[in-house]
Parts: sequence; structure tokens; C-alpha cells
Amino acid sequence: MFYTSSKTYGHASGLSCAFRQWRAKSHCRFLHGYALAVRIDFEASELDEQGWVVDFGGLRTFKAWLEQTFDHKTLVATDDPLLPSFRDLHEVGAIDLVEVPAVGCEKFARMIFHRAEAWLDENGLAPRCRVSLVEVREHEGNAAIFRPSNSGVAHPRDDQ
Repeated sequence: MFYTSSKTYGHASGLSCAFRQWRAKSHCRFLHGYALAVRIDFEASELDEQGWVVDFGGLRTFKAWLEQTFDHKTLVATDDPLLPSFRDLHEVGAIDLVEVPAVGCEKFARMIFHRAEAWLDENGLAPRCRVSLVEVREHEGNAAIFRPSNSGVAHPRDDQ
């Protein structure tokens, strides 16, 4: 049996970013943006001394990472052929560039999952507590979820 708790950073949380799917054949190949929403589900087989899975108030440093990564940022994949142009725009102050291995809700959910797992470890909450799911929403209609496999086999931390 597991206890589960969820932390949600809604669309109004300020995680407004821009990115493009440069391999897409559709309009998604163009730079576009969203006020992302993020939900993280934590689980534990036993509660902490306060009776919680995770102390939501203690997530301030994790939220700071989300803001440093997504808030008013332009996220560009390291294999995007236009990356040098985005770097030029960053140099002249036109964008706040964050280079990532890959872009899109699926890849962002995976990236956030691994950062949240690391945060739990850094804050002494693992292995009692773990991340069971991360959902990233572009808007009401589009979302992606990343969760570990049920096989118990850990996912590699690469983003390919």
C-alpha cells in the first residue's frame, strides 16, 4: 500500500516558456509558447514524522529550479540546427536561452521527473519517498505524463 500526494504548479504559476519542435512537419516547428502546468505525484509506503508523504512547504527550492528552467525561458534542443541563431539572440539579450537535450511536454515531464527524484535524494526523503508520476500540460487539451515502469527497472537518465 502506498500513500500518494500531488503538488501542482498551475498555468498561473509563471512557467511561461517558448520552444519549437524543429523536426515537426506541422506548425509546431515554429517557435511558440505556453504557460506550462506541472503536476508531480509523490508516493511513500510510510508517512514522515509529521504524517506527510512530502512537506509541500519544503518544495521551495524545487519550485525555484522549475522557474530557473522554464519561467520566461526559450528552451532549445541541443541538436536544433538553429541553435547558433538562438545563442546569438541570447547574447544580445533578446531571449533567455536554456539548452536542453530535447523539447516537448514528454521530454519536459521526463526532465522534471529526474530532477524531482534528485531533489528527494538531496533532501533526505529518498528512498522513503519517490516520484510516481509527472504531468506537464501545455493547456487544457494537451498534456504528457512520465512515470517509471512497473517492472522495477529504472529508466536511464538520458533524454533521448
